[in-house]
Amino acid sequence: MANHSLQIRRVAGALGAEIGGVDLAEDLDERTVAEIRRAWLDHLVIFFRAQSLAPQQFLAFARRFGEVVEYPFIKGIDGFPEITPVVKLEHETVNFGGLWHTDTAYLEHPPMGTMLIAREVPPFGGDTLFANMYLAYESLSAGMKRLLDALVAVNSSAKADVTKTREDRVRDAAKTDSKREYEAPHLVVRTHPETGRKALYVNGGHTVRFKDMTEAESTPLLQYLFAHQQRPEFTCRFHWEVGSIAFWDNRCAQHNPINDYHGHRRVMHRVTLAGDKPH
Repeated sequence: MANHSLQIRRVAGALGAEIGGVDLAEDLDERTVAEIRRAWLDHLVIFFRAQSLAPQQFLAFARRFGEVVEYPFIKGIDGFPEITPVVKLEHETVNFGGLWHTDTAYLEHPPMGTMLIAREVPPFGGDTLFANMYLAYESLSAGMKRLLDALVAVNSSAKADVTKTREDRVRDAAKTDSKREYEAPHLVVRTHPETGRKALYVNGGHTVRFKDMTEAESTPLLQYLFAHQQRPEFTCRFHWEVGSIAFWDNRCAQHNPINDYHGHRRVMHRVTLAGDKPH
């Protein structure tokens, strides 16, 4: 097994670190995997450059960190149902997942983390923004924290804005066994099971209302929280190259792929890691 001295460089004040000095195609030793996990927990999203990983190598690396689970709506790539293609083609104008969100918060057990590797990138644009939900929670007033600590949010896969961002891929590669809609209630403020820190766990892609409230009653506070989560000082930005990998913690980070490369193709492969029910 290969032992490495990792080079870890922060990319922004809020979150994010780039890791060098490691070839993820190698059979990494336990110490290196533990160091990568610690960096992931510390920085919420970590990035690697120039990684040449075949699909089976990408899956093998992901499995060092957890159980890989399939995305409910779209078929995986040929031979690898756990690897979801994240694609925008030259003629398309809407990008998959193109809004601020945490992945599949409408599932009873949302994923712990997500890995994305770039296979084809546009000549410009196509960056991804990430945001720190620990900071989003910690920067709220004491009164707002008390209010939110007592609330449960209802998350749905059928929220209009997010369904638009998956229409093209569902049309081309829908899974025949998926439900029409998934819905799950989750605490508005979740405690991270590994770090013990509290994070704001609502998102503009999936959260539709608070439990025991109507959408009309919920909307003013949700709109405030969605805007608050996107404050620039909570974010970092990553520019993709072929072979770049991002690995983010779905329990405390949101992301938003920027749709600024019309007329060009962008092809990514994604795997998600099983998580627990937020508590």
